[in-house]
Amino acid sequence: MQDLTITLIQTPLYWHERTLNLEMLAHKIEEISSPTDLIILPEMFTTGFSMQAPELAETMYGPTFLWLQNMAATAKAVITGSFIIKEEQHYYNRLIWMQPDGTYSYYDKKHLFRMAGEMQVYAAGTRKVIVNLKGWNICPLICYDLRFPVWSRNVQNEYDLLLYVANWPAKRDIAWKTVLPARAIENVAYVAGVNRVGEDGNGHLYNGDSMVVNFKGDILFSAESDESTRTITLSRQELAEFRQSFPAYLDADAFTIL
Repeated sequence: MQDLTITLIQTPLYWHERTLNLEMLAHKIEEISSPTDLIILPEMFTTGFSMQAPELAETMYGPTFLWLQNMAATAKAVITGSFIIKEEQHYYNRLIWMQPDGTYSYYDKKHLFRMAGEMQVYAAGTRKVIVNLKGWNICPLICYDLRFPVWSRNVQNEYDLLLYVANWPAKRDIAWKTVLPARAIENVAYVAGVNRVGEDGNGHLYNGDSMVVNFKGDILFSAESDESTRTITLSRQELAEFRQSFPAYLDADAFTIL
């Protein structure tokens, strides 16, 4: 049973400035001093959380995709985060899971943030994705997905780590800090949430509060409201032992996602 080392990058983002964001993030990734298996970036890490998709969207194999391939190969780690993609006639808030060898998976945000009009601009994803890294099954989700427990339900321990990349505003930070541990407890899995800091072009403030929570709800790491890069190792043995001693999933209710 291998442990998994993950790195959370909590950072301000330049508003609608892809080149500046990629340069800044490249520098932060290059500065990671400890070996890591997975580097997690915020939601819409090239632009900030924007509804200006027609002006900002890239194609699937555009500059940010190529940047991810190059950075993952250089860092010898998986890198993940979301950015704006145009595919055919639709825009997606798409998370890319880029592996060091250049292969990838992707997840399109399922729950679009109504209060910002996200569903009027972007198409919703229709499938949950489980990826594997060092024998760990990992479920990557995006921001507003956090509020919908059925979508993240860990059916029969299908995943070991649940990820959320986010642009979660400071005015709703109580929900963020409350629900991340709840997801860990109810799903008997590690949870990592990576949020941004600073102020965006719409005047929204972000406190960060990126965190890692274990399967019992213990907070292993919680960031302050400033820039932070943190690497933490998750114990596979501790997860396996707890699941064996507390197999709550055996009593879970059956349901079907339409």
